[in-house]
Amino acid sequence: MGVQHGGTGGESTANERHGPAAPLTAISPPARLAAPHEALGQDELALATRNHGLPLEALRYDITPAGLHYVLIHYDIPDAAADAWRLTVRGRVRNPLSLDLDTLMSLPSATHRVTLECAGNGRALLSPRPVSQPWLLEAVGTAEWTGVPLRTLLAAADVAPDTVEAVFTGADHGLERGVEQDYQRSLPLSVATADGPEVLVAYAMNDAPLPPQHGYPLRLIVPGWYGMAHVKWLRDITLTRTPFTGFQQATAYRYRQTPEAPGEPVTRIAPRALLIPPGFPDFMSRTRVVHPGPVLLEGRAWSGHAPVTRVELSADDAATWHPAQLAPPDPAHPWSWRRWHTTWPATPGTHHLSPRATDAEGRTQPTAPPWNRGGFGNNLVQRVTVVCLPG
Repeated sequence: MGVQHGGTGGESTANERHGPAAPLTAISPPARLAAPHEALGQDELALATRNHGLPLEALRYDITPAGLHYVLIHYDIPDAAADAWRLTVRGRVRNPLSLDLDTLMSLPSATHRVTLECAGNGRALLSPRPVSQPWLLEAVGTAEWTGVPLRTLLAAADVAPDTVEAVFTGADHGLERGVEQDYQRSLPLSVATADGPEVLVAYAMNDAPLPPQHGYPLRLIVPGWYGMAHVKWLRDITLTRTPFTGFQQATAYRYRQTPEAPGEPVTRIAPRALLIPPGFPDFMSRTRVVHPGPVLLEGRAWSGHAPVTRVELSADDAATWHPAQLAPPDPAHPWSWRRWHTTWPATPGTHHLSPRATDAEGRTQPTAPPWNRGGFGNNLVQRVTVVCLPG
């Protein structure tokens, strides 16, 4: 049978072991900030080789090819066999489910074009720098995701009225800050069951099966939320009547100024505009080179809070701003980035170009970085150095 039914289930949600032992703290130390002038360490470089960003010239694509989409993998890519994979829905439900992939893929599906961004995008630009995955600005991508609406599965499971959250467990297992765990995140029930935006249990990316690094065979897609919410290699959904307090929810992904502060949870994506670097680059410095005259500047802008309503461009290191032309909104893809463009009259010399996005709720990108200990949500305006050659 494709679906198995069982009892009401308990509220245990994690293979998570608290209380770090001494050997674990030795290999999995607490979070820290880089010392003044400290260069990237071998640990950060190792993370950077595993996790790649979007080449900014690929912003030209409405839909990011799967191989160019940013990747963040917390632990290892699980060895996933589709014929043995099951997704369970349990906890505070009257009709627990256990679905194989064939059954899941036979259910009514939806496809949504969604821009994903890592919560740590921009972390390496902060000072002092939180020591972690050293993202610059490239941790973003937009894909078309196909799957079963989460609310369809929760309706079939018949969620109990006292439920407050849905907890999602991936098959990736590891050690972080002394805690052995499966990767787990939760969503409020109101988000999990919403139809706008609609959360997906996705099995396809750009009309093809999910690549292994993007969560094959199943992952969560939560439009408008930073990437940590889009649990990959999804194997279990547990409904709970109390808020989830696992590591990735209560310890990681919090906006904190001090280690002791409880912090605020990282949720929706802050507005951002990125410029496709114009001209051609120097190999090592990535400084851009253009010739004098009109230069087309274009890029993408997005926000997880509300539609982007304005993009501006500065050619003098954020001293003055001029409006760019924003592509009309696409009602079919409200959670996808929007193209913008303008023409810049390049003159000989060195210039610093920056785009800035504002959304319908009035959120605007800052010109000073919003610092926090985790390096999350740094939507500081991009700064692209361009050298215009003599005529």
